[in-house]
Amino acid sequence: MPSRHEILCIKKSDRLNPHERIISVGGRNTDGTHWSLTQQDAVEGIVSGNLSFFVQRGGRTVNVIVSVSRLGHKYIKTEADGEQPDNLLSLPECA
Repeated sequence: MPSRHEILCIKKSDRLNPHERIISVGGRNTDGTHWSLTQQDAVEGIVSGNLSFFVQRGGRTVNVIVSVSRLGHKYIKTEADGEQPDNLLSLPECA
């Protein structure tokens, strides 16, 4: 079973394409320490089945999944939940 982690913040690039905007994601471990992973490492962790991520939005838990752009670029996003803007892109910037 993959270890499950809540994403609390992101680091964005200056690109406008939402598939390329997230550079890394971060959160807090149960012991209070912070963690950070590149988007590529998060994608690899999900694809391998070793990691699982989610975000909390409006009292709901929304899973993070891997998607593939029309150009074949793998990226992370939240499952479709009808919310706009995208749950990940609306998170605060990591310090």
